Amino acid sequence: MSPRTGRPKSDNPMNDRLYIRVTKEEKEEINRFSKENGYTLLELIRIGIEKVKGAKK
Repeated sequence: MSPRTGRPKSDNPMNDRLYIRVTKEEKEEINRFSKENGYTLLELIRIGIEKVKGAKK
């Protein structure tokens, strides 16, 4: 038999999902901003969380 192939297992897999509801306009604005500035949606969320955490200090 051949050895297992494929991606190696992650030490910290991203198995949990997060669902949010937004208006059509909000979704378009988020997608437009992410494309114009070269961010993924996840990067935008992480940046936003860090900004809020920094503002609370």
